[in-house]
Amino acid sequence: MVKVYLALGSNVGNRKENIRKAIKLLAEKIKDIKVASFYETEPVGYTKQPKFINTVLKGYTDLSPEELLLFCQNVEKKVGRVYRFKWGPREIDIDILLYGDLKIDKPDLKIPHPYMLERDFVMIPLREIEKDIDKILEKVFSKN
Repeated sequence: MVKVYLALGSNVGNRKENIRKAIKLLAEKIKDIKVASFYETEPVGYTKQPKFINTVLKGYTDLSPEELLLFCQNVEKKVGRVYRFKWGPREIDIDILLYGDLKIDKPDLKIPHPYMLERDFVMIPLREIEKDIDKILEKVFSKN
């Protein structure tokens, strides 16, 4: 099994319940899940929308990176995500932050997540659940 880190966010409807529902669905394919605290944050990109609730989870999966992406997208649909526009309001958003120590750069899948280091709403909960995250990030980002 591979250790994975996912970021979850919601700013439409019952934000906390949307995230809890997503975590429950993610647990079907991700084991030994540990979830950070929930944080209320300002939107990024398009700012004329409600505040987000964000968290990060870590767990272990047998899914490939591509399978994990599809699984996360299916969970988003089950929770009720409606695509409005880039960086727009959403019922749930699930991003793959890290997948083991892999580095992937494909049009539809970039690991590590390209904006994770710039976003406090990712890094604060990530540091909460992974005390060694700086060592992990150094290893992943130093790969060619």
